[in-house]
Amino acid sequence: MKKFNIRKVLDGLTAASSSSSTTAQPGTPRENDVVQETLQSEHFQLCKTVRHGFPYQPSSMAFDPVQKILAVGTQTGALRLFGRAGVECYCQHESGAAVIQLQFLINEGALVSALADDSIHLWNLRQKIPAILHSLKFNRERITYCHLPFQSKWLYIGSERGNIHIVNVESFTLSGYVIMWNKAIELSTKTHPGPVVHISDNPMDEGKLLIGFECGVVVLWDLKSKKADYRYNYDEAIHSVAWHHEGKQFVCSHSDGTLTTWNIRAPAKPAQIITPHGKQPKDGKKPEPCKPILKVEYKTTRAGDPFMVLSGGLSYDTVGRRACLTVMHGKSTAVLEMDYPIVDFITLCETPYPNDFQEPYAVVVLLEKDLVVIDLGQIGYPIFESPYPLSIHESPVTCCEYFADCPSELIPALYSVGSRQKRQGYSKKEWPISGGNWGQGTQTYPEIIITGHADGSIKFWDASALMLQVLYKLKTAKVFERARGKEEKPSTDIVDEDPFAIQTLFWCPESRMLCVAGVSAHVIIYRFSKQEATTEVVQLLEVRMQCEFSEADSPDPGGEQTPTLPTSAASSSPQEAEPPNQLTAGVNSSEGARDNIPCLQVRSSPLKQSPGYQVELVVQLVWVSGEPPQQITSLAVNSSFGLVVFGNSNGLAVVDYVQKTLLLNLGTSELYSPSDPCQRQPRSPRKPRQPSGGFCDSNDGSNNSEDRCKSPTSGSTSPYNSDDERKQNFIEKAKMSRKISSSGEQKLDLDGKDNAFTRSRSSSVTSIDRESREAISSFYFCESFPRKSGSLASPCLLVGTTQGSVMMVALSLQPGGDQKLQQPLSFASCGTLVHLKGGILTMALLDAAGTMLPPSCEAWYDPNASDEEKEKEKTRRRRPATPPSSQEGQDSQFAVLCSEKQANVVAMPSQTSIYKHNITETSFVLRADVVQMAGAYCIACFCANGHIMTLSLPSLRPLLDINYLPLTDMRIARTFCFSNLGQALYLTSPTEIQRITYSQETCDNLQEMLSELFTPVETPEAPNRGFFKGLFGGGAQSLDREDLFGETAAGKASRSLAQHIPGPGSMEGMKGAASGVVGDLARARVALDERGQKLGELEERTAAMMASAESFSKHAHDMMVKYKDKKWYQL
Repeated sequence: MKKFNIRKVLDGLTAASSSSSTTAQPGTPRENDVVQETLQSEHFQLCKTVRHGFPYQPSSMAFDPVQKILAVGTQTGALRLFGRAGVECYCQHESGAAVIQLQFLINEGALVSALADDSIHLWNLRQKIPAILHSLKFNRERITYCHLPFQSKWLYIGSERGNIHIVNVESFTLSGYVIMWNKAIELSTKTHPGPVVHISDNPMDEGKLLIGFECGVVVLWDLKSKKADYRYNYDEAIHSVAWHHEGKQFVCSHSDGTLTTWNIRAPAKPAQIITPHGKQPKDGKKPEPCKPILKVEYKTTRAGDPFMVLSGGLSYDTVGRRACLTVMHGKSTAVLEMDYPIVDFITLCETPYPNDFQEPYAVVVLLEKDLVVIDLGQIGYPIFESPYPLSIHESPVTCCEYFADCPSELIPALYSVGSRQKRQGYSKKEWPISGGNWGQGTQTYPEIIITGHADGSIKFWDASALMLQVLYKLKTAKVFERARGKEEKPSTDIVDEDPFAIQTLFWCPESRMLCVAGVSAHVIIYRFSKQEATTEVVQLLEVRMQCEFSEADSPDPGGEQTPTLPTSAASSSPQEAEPPNQLTAGVNSSEGARDNIPCLQVRSSPLKQSPGYQVELVVQLVWVSGEPPQQITSLAVNSSFGLVVFGNSNGLAVVDYVQKTLLLNLGTSELYSPSDPCQRQPRSPRKPRQPSGGFCDSNDGSNNSEDRCKSPTSGSTSPYNSDDERKQNFIEKAKMSRKISSSGEQKLDLDGKDNAFTRSRSSSVTSIDRESREAISSFYFCESFPRKSGSLASPCLLVGTTQGSVMMVALSLQPGGDQKLQQPLSFASCGTLVHLKGGILTMALLDAAGTMLPPSCEAWYDPNASDEEKEKEKTRRRRPATPPSSQEGQDSQFAVLCSEKQANVVAMPSQTSIYKHNITETSFVLRADVVQMAGAYCIACFCANGHIMTLSLPSLRPLLDINYLPLTDMRIARTFCFSNLGQALYLTSPTEIQRITYSQETCDNLQEMLSELFTPVETPEAPNRGFFKGLFGGGAQSLDREDLFGETAAGKASRSLAQHIPGPGSMEGMKGAASGVVGDLARARVALDERGQKLGELEERTAAMMASAESFSKHAHDMMVKYKDKKWYQL
């Protein structure tokens, strides 16, 4: 987590200026002086804030039993640290190598990480953003295992060659003391013992080191005499070793599913051999071999039997059985099934001292896609309820939206209905990973994140104060009938998997209306209610949207005005028909093609709806003459008018969700007026295209952009090198994924195959037809001037298309009241407002002062409340603002339009373009939003080339341009979204959300807002040795490792063995670490004080000698004077 410095900002500006035309084109000086803009580039800075979710591809884990902090390492070199709820931290090793092992310096605020590239690193956790203090890179040895004894500064490192090296963690230098493999094993052994798989010191004698080799040999090494005391041999390979706390026994887990228990003074044979999951034959033979036991832990208790916890070891005949954790306690054995394979586990104990009764109370199990904590203190071993947001990937995320500074009553309302959804049966104890402290930031506004998933579920998250907590989960699939088996799977599906996946969603925080569109061409409208309701019949509206192109050159009507009118059976698009053997009986038309049937079947039985979001209406697009409906590409809701509008590559439809009727069904071509110069006349797609279009195929009917494949200057194909071609190909896919994300691609994301794309059957159109399609890409309800130079604003709908056209549709309707139920609603297309390069991404409306005019909406009321309560709510409903009037010849509004290539500001009602800005020429914008920042508004853009930009409004001055990501991927392209107050997020991996800020104020306050990992805690007292043990020499034996491993005794290690690399730890981190084991500065200061003290003593001694010399000189002078004149005989 690092801030971007000014050098990177300048680099980003240079890169942007060299690749695109960024010159704004202001209009007349009169408009230029209308709005006083307050946003400056000083208001913007980009930095990462926090990362939420489950660590992607975890590989290792460690726990500090005193600080109560959990660390998880991943295969991509990431470190995730967890404390109490809301205390999380993310760090990254620069090399990106897998983290193979983690070791805490217990209660010292430091962590050692060992990586697959044979490097070890010391992390300082005493600062809010941890940093590396030291690194050591081994050149000739491969690291396989590390061990750091409690309260020791000497780290043992085992290697693939079987050797053990020792590192001083204070200075990160190698000791000259080395345990060579050929000295450790017996001389008679002719084969290499293999890599070191275990190192630990005897809990009762620090001078004895237990070394486990992969081949099955275990050696008890005497550090002082530098020789092996005992050697223990077993035929099967070793995976792990665990000590009994008294240091007299240890247990080994083996590759054949056995556990061997050894007495340290009896190396001839194991004291006990058991196979926990092996079937015991009656004839006394060996049990059948089982799968390897990958790890075992042996923990003792004062009052009862010890616990033995192990992973793996199942019988080979349990094919298809899920991974299990086995807990053996006394005579009972519990097998706990896990949902995913086990990566690692740690038993949490009451004491950090290995030579005391361990008193285990929980087991932390790290799975491939989950983290589970098991309570060992309750019968049945229940799990703890996790306070972390680790379920983001419960089903793959298909879309997400971010709402900052939303109404304050929303989070309590969502929490109250979501709290009833919680599972039962959790442990009643507190979450055991409870370290750290929350940040003290001043950022208090409510934030909500909404994620849509492949299984049709939608999750609402509380994202306030840099935390993340799930509030409420909605399952949209409940509305539909589910196929009970593959043989019953309806052939009307247009996607192979996940037919309920969320395509896009629209949420109005004020009215709490929610509208979602799924990949099976369905739209569901939800209302929020605090009361339970039972819907006898789910309201369904079927809409027939027809392709606007016909085989002949004559225009096609483009769709029917009502969903029940018959339509010609002949397909107007040259789409590939499905094979006859896939047709379903009973739903086919006379010609044998599927017609007028939806992709999913709405449930016919009564639907019990819990408090929360409840279905108001389901809208489904139907098959037309054997052609599947096209997936929905854009969506908008207006609660004041009771309307939902959605569009795809065929056109748009407007539905009144109050009256449950279809009001408008238009083909895209019908939005253009006959005299419109931007009109695309419907024609046969088989005819050659007119050269003036300049659009390139983007592999999907809903995605077209201009000039993406051509040089911005000459129009000819530009000569890309191999990297450019690869990047261009990637950008094509990223754009396609942003517009229509198929569920098939989501499945590939979890496997890490982001560059693959599975197209649904709804896209089975020819490339010629794809180029001819113009899809609806954006909607915006507003109160504006539908007619040029009009004087009175009225309800309007702005429509943006994938080919850059922005059209305005006038709505003649009465918002609210009973008049709406009596008067018919009418629509009038007003033609093209403006035409931009690339597809339209976002639209907004500003008033004359530059303030955003949001779409009108009504305040929320409970649809299931009593009539009296409804009347009270109606009196408090928010009315649409009075339509602004415009004096003749004076503009009072600004329409803000942003496409994949350009941004444009149009003055209304004169419809003159007063500002225009070319955002990029060589790339295209993936996401753009009009957001509020520091009391003003701006456009925030995220480009496919990784640049994040902001433009002022209305003048479109560039305020920020940073090359944030060197090359994005399709997951980021699909999930990136901006929000108000400088917040943004994206899915950085299939399981993690990365939040970033582009606000200078948030960056400045980030240190205060972040949580603290390290808190001062007293280390527990060491166990009492007892009177008799102290008297007769029992108990733990200490060892002065400095005498053994220090440079004086052991000498220096070979310089070529490892290279020391100073870490980039900041001065703040050095100050924080000064009081711990890793306090280099403290030791230097102490040494300096000692040196000064010795110099002072030397000075005092010198002064005393000088005084003594002066005294001697004086006495000598007196003696000389006394005897000066005397003769020798007078003496």
